[in-house]
Amino acid sequence: MIPKALIFDVFGTCVDWRSSVAGLVEKHLPTCDGFAFADAWRGEYQPAMKRIRDGGRGYVALDDLHLENLDRVLRHFDIQVDDRPALNTAWEKLDPWPDVVPGLMAIKDKAIIAPCSNGSIALMTRLARYAKLPWDCILGAEIAQDYKPKPAVYLASCAALRLEPAQVMMVAAHNDDLHAARAAGLMTAFVARPKEHGPDQTTDLTPDANWDIVAQDFLDLAAQI
Repeated sequence: MIPKALIFDVFGTCVDWRSSVAGLVEKHLPTCDGFAFADAWRGEYQPAMKRIRDGGRGYVALDDLHLENLDRVLRHFDIQVDDRPALNTAWEKLDPWPDVVPGLMAIKDKAIIAPCSNGSIALMTRLARYAKLPWDCILGAEIAQDYKPKPAVYLASCAALRLEPAQVMMVAAHNDDLHAARAAGLMTAFVARPKEHGPDQTTDLTPDANWDIVAQDFLDLAAQI
């Protein structure tokens, strides 16, 4: 079946968060190892969301979780920052992988395209403006008031488009994201991003299941659908 909509993981799949955050950190904190700081900041990402997914805390937008996580990382690095909110906007200024914008434009000719990210609507909107991501709309965690890989996030995105899950394809560079989407009834597409975590990355280098599409990049994905 040809999907009527494709929804995309963003951090890692569409944008190079690690290099982008590292570069911006070094502009704000010239004496800091930007990559070490970016890795530590990202390392707080899943634990912060897990407390919400597990019911230990109500929904909090990722912008606010990023700021809380930033405070933890600053304490770990023993760094003082005068304007923490300005540094926190690093997550709105992430560079896309080279194939992403032309690939999304090609896919958009065939189907609806939207992010299904854990980022908030505000974060995804500002990031789209910065990176020139041509989304038709913004979907994901905020409309579900929960975080991936909870089924509600995928299903809320489908419902917002008034489409059945089987009519929607989830695109991600992360196998666990696709396992959750498939369990919720969506089609799946895997696009590897072997440099997401740097030169020593060991995870998600290859698909670990028989996904509906395995593509080299977004242009290949556009050709396959």
